[in-house]
Amino acid sequence: MDTTRYPIWIEPLTPADGGGFLATVPDLPGCMSDGETPQEAAQNVQEAIAAWIEEATRRGWEIPAPCASRPG
Repeated sequence: MDTTRYPIWIEPLTPADGGGFLATVPDLPGCMSDGETPQEAAQNVQEAIAAWIEEATRRGWEIPAPCASRPG
């Protein structure tokens, strides 16, 4: 499955949260990663997507199609 098709939301983390950026995948509940830059967070979350899909497959869960968009 092409993990790059899933929309990713990237937002800055506060200094209290360690700084950097958080990347989340709204179509895959709980799928997220972080990085020092937005680009690093986006790259790191691709591994998280692959791991999420692998675990969902192992458990027999339905894998949602990429479709979410950021709410306005």
